[in-house]
Amino acid sequence: MTELIAVGALAFAAILFLRAALRVVPQAHVMIIERMGRYHRTLQSGLSLVVPLIDKPSPFLMRRQGQAALQNHVDMREMVLGLDSEQVITRDNVGMGVGSVIYYQVVDPVKAKYEIQDVGYAIDQLTRTNLRNLMGGLTLDESLTSRDHVNVRLREVLDEASEKWGVKVTRVEIREIDPPKSISDSMALQMQAERERRAQVTTAEGQKQGAVLRAEGEKAAKILAAEGDRDAQIARAEGDRQSEILRASGTGQATTIQFKAINEAGVSPQILALKYIEALQNMSSGNNKVFIPYEATALLGALGSISEAVGTARPVIPKLEQSVLTAAVAARAKVPDRG
Repeated sequence: MTELIAVGALAFAAILFLRAALRVVPQAHVMIIERMGRYHRTLQSGLSLVVPLIDKPSPFLMRRQGQAALQNHVDMREMVLGLDSEQVITRDNVGMGVGSVIYYQVVDPVKAKYEIQDVGYAIDQLTRTNLRNLMGGLTLDESLTSRDHVNVRLREVLDEASEKWGVKVTRVEIREIDPPKSISDSMALQMQAERERRAQVTTAEGQKQGAVLRAEGEKAAKILAAEGDRDAQIARAEGDRQSEILRASGTGQATTIQFKAINEAGVSPQILALKYIEALQNMSSGNNKVFIPYEATALLGALGSISEAVGTARPVIPKLEQSVLTAAVAARAKVPDRG
């Protein structure tokens, strides 16, 4: 019986020893072990064995969502620290609230444990101080348009200051900028005026482009109309020219044929004189100006030859001579006196 009690006591003691000696560390966490109140080693994630009652985990102060808590493990993941709106004054004496978000990661848990008391609180206060310094060197307009510059500069300052704490500041973002209500109203009015100006400029530009396009269209239409008229006139002139050429060619061919026929028929000068008289009568019948040659005696001589050739028509010759003289006098009367 005593032996069973002793075995049970030894088993219970062994269980307590193993429970105190075995340490399980979660993934992405580490555990700082102190021996007799002094740093001994750092346990990585997984199962580790320590000396009970001598090796003890050192608690680490962590901040999550603004709340501080002691933990046996050090979280090695990237953590987020959100800062409430901080009142700053710009270079042109405008007060406003600026909120920011800091992303940091513990890279050396020993330094984060023994070099600084509260890593999260230290980063919080350091961010607020440098944010006031940076925004104080900018005007209101510059602070509203230079967020990237402020983010980069603030990250560089925080990363340099937190390096000895074993912390790496990965990103800093300006979350919000709240200017005073009077400034916000002025900015709203300014933006509205700017939008109206842009709308007017856009409308004017559209009207200008429309007028230019209409003018170009009218110009092109006039040019095309002028070119069409020119081409039509050229075509008409070409048609008239071809018509005159064809008419002259036809007249020349007809004259040639008539002359050839007269030569082949052996027409005497008397017949030509009769044709000449008929032409004079036709010319004097209208309003055209007729020029009568002064060789009238030659014409009468030709008529005398005709009368001799046709003795049977003697009574007709005086009438013919009279008609020729009458036609000559009438044509002569229509010719203006040239002095």
